Amino acid sequence: MSDEHNWNPTDDAETKLSDDIDRANTTLEDLTIEDLQSSVASVTDEVGKRIVGQEDVVERLLVCVLCDGNALLESNPGLGKTTLVRTLAAATDLEFSRVQNTPDLMPSDITGTEIIRETPEGREFVFERGPIFANVVLADEINRATPKTQSALLEAMQEKQVTAAGHTYTLPKPFFVLATQNPIDQGGTYPLPEAQTDRFLMKIVVDYPSFDDERSIVKQYAEGAVLPDVERVLPRTHLLAAQELVRKVPIADDIRDRTIELVRRTREDEAIEFGASPRASMALVLAAKARAFVNGRTYVSWEDVTEMAAPVIRHRIILDFRAEREGLTPDDVVHRLLE
Repeated sequence: MSDEHNWNPTDDAETKLSDDIDRANTTLEDLTIEDLQSSVASVTDEVGKRIVGQEDVVERLLVCVLCDGNALLESNPGLGKTTLVRTLAAATDLEFSRVQNTPDLMPSDITGTEIIRETPEGREFVFERGPIFANVVLADEINRATPKTQSALLEAMQEKQVTAAGHTYTLPKPFFVLATQNPIDQGGTYPLPEAQTDRFLMKIVVDYPSFDDERSIVKQYAEGAVLPDVERVLPRTHLLAAQELVRKVPIADDIRDRTIELVRRTREDEAIEFGASPRASMALVLAAKARAFVNGRTYVSWEDVTEMAAPVIRHRIILDFRAEREGLTPDDVVHRLLE
């Protein structure tokens, strides 16, 4: 189906989107849509100083950030997931923290705990905040934490707050959990429950680099080259304004309906035992809007939906045992539904 009828920006529509910026919690009266899109595009250039290739992965991480969503990165060890997340945080002026998940990690090690401190008035309990109180939290090897510790992340991921010692604490804004897991070493791991995986906007698969990219990586990191500095090109205020605008990017009614129908077919396909919920429909529409914004457009095309479909849906469906016996993967099924 042609996308030529899609909404194109007009003077009135652009004025409305600019007015939306003023209602964001920023003081950027002179900021334009192009300014925000240019700042977002600059993040890709800055990340590219440290990360060779992986353009699709960087784009999808940026989409998650603009959607104010969480991401689950899955890959074999040594593919630069931690470096990627650190670089992204540095380029976006966000506070970064890292949690190395292990079986003996306790929930309070993440959220924080009350400690006794001496004050002029005597001893008192003070809440010592944990690493969850950051803008970007890298939860490394999340599937190595026990279910009890994994559940400590649920409230933070969904409600943007944590409850500790009977008190509720609001997390800084913006807030994202970018978690990693290793698909091959399953010894001593605890599979993520479906309720938690559904909290991730996307499951991003990081693949091996091409030969040329790997040669560039070796030259950059193994031959004494000086790593370039990463500049902060997307201030926090710009990011918050961009998040407000992304939700207001128009989408044609027929593209929205086709997106919803795509998700609904996951509940009817014979290869899928459990399909995706309406949360997947919302996530896919929002991710398509963010991808359009990242690519410098103010309207959603069907290509945005097809590019975001697998990362948004792959972790939200459970295949039938016959499909697994035939060697099908969730991505295979999603691509077949798209066709």
